[in-house]
Amino acid sequence: MSYQPIPLFPAFRSGPNTPWGGDKLKTCFGKKIPDPRTGESLEMSVIPGLHSVDAEGQPLESLLEQDWAGMAGTKVEKPFPLLLKLIDAQDRLSVQVHPDDDYARREENKLGKTEAWAILQAEPGAQLVYGIKEGVTKAELSAAAQDGEAIEKLLRFVPVKPGDVFYIPAGTVHAIGAGILLYEIQQSSDVTYRFYDWNRRDKDGKLRPLHIRQALDVTRVDYQPEAIVPETVDDPHCRREILLDTEYFGLERLKDCRDVPFAGAVTHFSVLTLLTEGTLCSSDTKTALSLPAGQTVFIPADCAPFTLTCGECLIASPAHK
Repeated sequence: MSYQPIPLFPAFRSGPNTPWGGDKLKTCFGKKIPDPRTGESLEMSVIPGLHSVDAEGQPLESLLEQDWAGMAGTKVEKPFPLLLKLIDAQDRLSVQVHPDDDYARREENKLGKTEAWAILQAEPGAQLVYGIKEGVTKAELSAAAQDGEAIEKLLRFVPVKPGDVFYIPAGTVHAIGAGILLYEIQQSSDVTYRFYDWNRRDKDGKLRPLHIRQALDVTRVDYQPEAIVPETVDDPHCRREILLDTEYFGLERLKDCRDVPFAGAVTHFSVLTLLTEGTLCSSDTKTALSLPAGQTVFIPADCAPFTLTCGECLIASPAHK
């Protein structure tokens, strides 16, 4: 028997763990945040201690263990490959970089971390750190990182607006700026190396830990990232854009959805995140499930057919060969 789509409920990172967070996950999406400084809702996660769960409170990891092929897909290998978040940056995040798979496995016994951002809201003048300036050498970056504030002059700041998409391969120096609400898709990893945290101090006057040696190890100084240009494809049921098709994950954006047909892909799962209210209707039973904006839904590889109606959503999928 095929599975039905599974609404997921997130874990949160908040308070001292996200001193840059705010309350937009509550005000924009109605999420029950644990703290007025809540930076992240982990919409789909198997990170230890930060699992997303189904309506009965069962962790996603447990559902996967019961039937890996039926849930994750016949061509998705363990460990589970993806992590999805909604991020509210009331203040700017630290300047950071992530390792690739080889370095992360060797040094951390974890997956590496390539990720991407889809900008949902951005206040006027909002910016990202997206790489370092062209021509900067590893030696210059090292000297600036040791000095602290000097690193700011080497960073590449780019303006952002709602709808923008940014791909961030492992080794790319980056930081989310203040006044941005975004969707993040990434490899299922929590490895982050901080270069610099804007001299931010906690209530006890302490600076957050940095990881300069590891950050320098993994940074690609010769890489100049570019914003993604979406590819529009024909679809009679919606306006469909291919945002990403990478070796780690794929991402689509759908708008003006009217009875968009879905079914399990067999080879891989997919994940739907509604950016407006929407309705899923079972093609077999004709029962309808109304969902709020901000809801993430896991679509098992062996999923019964259904249709989607909503104003806008994002659909993520893992790489599958």
